[in-house]
Amino acid sequence: MKWFFAFIGYMVFRFPGAIIGFLLGSFFQSISKATFQTNFQRIQINPIDFELKLLALAGLVIKADKKVSPKELDFVRRYFVATYGKDRANEVFRVFNKELNKQDVSAVQLCQFFTQNTRYESRLQLLHFLFGIAKADGAVSNAELLTLRQFSVYLRISSPDFESIKAMFIQQVGSSYKILEVDRNASDAEIKKAYRSLAKKHHPDKVQHLGEAYVKAAREKFQNIQKAYESIKQERGF
Repeated sequence: MKWFFAFIGYMVFRFPGAIIGFLLGSFFQSISKATFQTNFQRIQINPIDFELKLLALAGLVIKADKKVSPKELDFVRRYFVATYGKDRANEVFRVFNKELNKQDVSAVQLCQFFTQNTRYESRLQLLHFLFGIAKADGAVSNAELLTLRQFSVYLRISSPDFESIKAMFIQQVGSSYKILEVDRNASDAEIKKAYRSLAKKHHPDKVQHLGEAYVKAAREKFQNIQKAYESIKQERGF
């Protein structure tokens, strides 16, 4: 490609054009190669493998407090059915129960898989999903919270982002500020800047490639960010 651009450049502007053409060709060739590698890596990810690992990670959250809650199981089932359809979800559950459910599953390896194969925004949504499981029975236990915190480290999610998502599920003093990842003493300008940054980071469009269920959950998270911002605006009167 770069030699083709060099030839075109030479025909139009002679030697200077050849140099410019060669540089442009090299640039477009590198972009093309990077795109091909990205697409190739995505092709190599087996969808059923992705879903099985997601279910395995969900299972670890369910078992974190040493008891299996029917509400948490139902939350996971409904999520998978909404994301992949009833038939596909049932197949994932069948394969999981047959091959993986009785095995010792490494949380580190599972999280490493998602870290290597998903974008940061997708991992934020994954953590939000896992928090949803823990909260499905009404409250996030200390054991579940500890497990989720460990997962966030394995998933390379920053501490402020973890605390932000945590505040969406566990009410505490200053939750709105924690959701926006700012201190209560932050200036109005800092709060506005933090809101814009989080709104961009957590926008539902960031996970559209993962399916409608992820987009729906992302909208809920996005709305929590907006509610937190509106709450602070009302409190401060700006």
